[in-house]
Amino acid sequence: MTYRPLHDGWTLSGRDLMEVPATVPGCVHTDLLAAGLIDDPYLDDNEHRLAWIGRTEWTYRTAFTWSPDEHERTDLVCAGLDTVAAVTLNGVRLGDTANQHRSYRFPVRHLLRAGENTLEIRFGSAYDYAEERRAALGDRPRSYAEPYPFIRKMACNFGWDWGPTLVTAGIWRQIGLESWSRARLAEVRPLAYADGTVDVHVRVERTTEEPLTLSAEIAGIAAERRLDGRAAVLSIEVPDPELWWPRGYGAQPRYDLTVRLGDDTWHGRIGFRSVELEREAFRLKVNGVPVFVRGVNWIPGDCFPSRITRERLAERFGQATAAGVNLLRVWGGGLYESDDFYDLADELGLMVWQDFPFACAAYPEEEPFRSEVAAEARENVSRLTPHPSLVLWCGNNESLEGHADWGWPDRLEGRSWGAGFYYDLLPRIVAELDPTRPYWPGSPYSGAPGLPPNDPARGTIHIWDVWNREDYTRYAAYRPRFVAEFGFQGPPAYATLRRASSDEPLTPDSSHQKADDGQAKLLRGLGGHLPRPETFDDWHYLTQLNQARAVAFGIERFRSLMPFTMGTIVWQLNDCWPVTSWSAVDGDGRRKPLWYALRRAYADRLLTVQDGELAVINDTAGPWSGELLLDRLSLAGEPLAKEAVAVHVASRSVTRVALPRSVALPDDPARELLVARLGAGRAIGFYAEDTAVAFPDAAYETHVERSPGGYRVTVTAAGLVRELAIFPDRLDPDASVDDQLVTLLPGESAVFHVTTAKELDAGALTSFPVLRCVNERAGSQPR
Repeated sequence: MTYRPLHDGWTLSGRDLMEVPATVPGCVHTDLLAAGLIDDPYLDDNEHRLAWIGRTEWTYRTAFTWSPDEHERTDLVCAGLDTVAAVTLNGVRLGDTANQHRSYRFPVRHLLRAGENTLEIRFGSAYDYAEERRAALGDRPRSYAEPYPFIRKMACNFGWDWGPTLVTAGIWRQIGLESWSRARLAEVRPLAYADGTVDVHVRVERTTEEPLTLSAEIAGIAAERRLDGRAAVLSIEVPDPELWWPRGYGAQPRYDLTVRLGDDTWHGRIGFRSVELEREAFRLKVNGVPVFVRGVNWIPGDCFPSRITRERLAERFGQATAAGVNLLRVWGGGLYESDDFYDLADELGLMVWQDFPFACAAYPEEEPFRSEVAAEARENVSRLTPHPSLVLWCGNNESLEGHADWGWPDRLEGRSWGAGFYYDLLPRIVAELDPTRPYWPGSPYSGAPGLPPNDPARGTIHIWDVWNREDYTRYAAYRPRFVAEFGFQGPPAYATLRRASSDEPLTPDSSHQKADDGQAKLLRGLGGHLPRPETFDDWHYLTQLNQARAVAFGIERFRSLMPFTMGTIVWQLNDCWPVTSWSAVDGDGRRKPLWYALRRAYADRLLTVQDGELAVINDTAGPWSGELLLDRLSLAGEPLAKEAVAVHVASRSVTRVALPRSVALPDDPARELLVARLGAGRAIGFYAEDTAVAFPDAAYETHVERSPGGYRVTVTAAGLVRELAIFPDRLDPDASVDDQLVTLLPGESAVFHVTTAKELDAGALTSFPVLRCVNERAGSQPR
């Protein structure tokens, strides 16, 4: 077995364009950008001027030399073609493709010739293909006018309410020649169980009917068998295996597994664990232990996925784990992610919920789509079985809700819409190929086709009345079993916005905004919580702060309902470009204030006031005991009432403590606050919204000193300081800070560590608009 990558010497041509060098893996947009033929699609309004790219035919071409060898077969292996392609070798058409979500293999040995060979891949317009299928099969309802349901391609390529319309084409994953003789391992699918059993399912392609020897080895234990056919199972028992656990529940040991068939060898790493799903409660159990999901939704990290490196994934995953996240939901408008994605999740203990790639649309079930969906599902389910982090397969995002609640049946007029995929084809494939994981038909979903899909009493729900219509305090009216989507918008970091826009000066409209009525919703969302901004700087700070508060309010509410509620998945962790969106980490990888709020709200131990009670949340393996101190203070820090309550909170549980009347009811809501303390945990609550609180002008002193890797900034409050934040990226785009949105009581200090390689002005670092707080003195930044 030999493999030769074909990643060199490619050129790109199309639309009367002379050939330009092309990078493989890559896509048309990145090649045109590298050639200086287009502007960066992510900047200003360039996206709209580049729409022609998705409606153009493109040709990739390379020449390579080949020398005859001793092998019997040589295949051209295309790991990912995006999307509508005709593949030609030495003038002979090998085949056509129309699915970004799967690989293709073409036998080519009979076409290879000694010396130079020419490989050409001609990509048709994804728009033309989708629109032709739409005309042939009849239109289908969907959330956006673009024809994304009519092509097996990353749906958000056609634009979303957070993403640009940049319809790509290209060789987006590896391509190369694989030569082999007698037999090859066509598929290795290990199914690992918590008792130490590994069933290694193998499928082979062979040129000989002579018996073959198949072997597998793990943890020093080997198994071997004779293979006469084209499929086999090898079972191995590993005694007393170390179990893989989600982060926060235990370690993540993995075992090396090697499978051999003659000269062909497969290496992988697996983990032993069990996963169960209590369907009505939508409660995940790993190794028999219920897990409260502290999740985030994951969208494709770039509109051009070939640019996503393992290093970039590792950075995002590090940001997720540092914020207390234990699950990533791979959303259905994107992709089956790369092997690196799932390997990193295995390593870090991040559970993965994997949507099949269907989102917010009625999808045709007729050919060629049924066969393509079956092929992509079989390939990816098999590919991902080794990964212990993968805990759930989900049929789609919001398509069941669309059919039930968005008026689709009348518009469909009896046409197919995807039900056959979600209720039949996909669960059959998962049951056949991966019985170690549960399957769920879609989200939101209540557990049966006849039930309202977005019913809080069972299954999963998505909450979008908040943001679209309702104030975020409406989260308190919900008592859900599991919230798989909810969120609130905020703009990207200042440095991200400054890079993406050439506007002088910046305004709120300088930021990309894809959500319907998004800018108005941002302002309406401030409601009575925060003052209405009059300048760009105030808009940027206050809307970012409001996003952080809104999402934290929801998380704290839902966590306080544990074990009735057993999970929250915030929309969303990441962005694919610089945009105002629901993300905690913006398109340039900078953490927004929401990220810091997420870290607090997803802490292992949390205090939060809910319904006149103090909820003490303990999501750790041990009890949380001590004296709960409750103080009602004036805004000047003067004690008005004090209570102490002994509490004991068992592992993985919530205890609610009724607030005594002396601290529950203020004398003057505008001039008082509540402080709750238990050990290192603290919560500060106000009896009125910020706009109704009689805040004193913030008074504090600052001290800046050099420290390894940057600066140490100490802020000492002379009076109450509300939601203190430092934005060092306004001085150095590469600078970051370790904390934000800190409320200080009179006399308290906070230390911020600013990471930067540059020399920063200490005065600028501690002045408006870099240092902000809600109650800063009007017209100037206090010192």
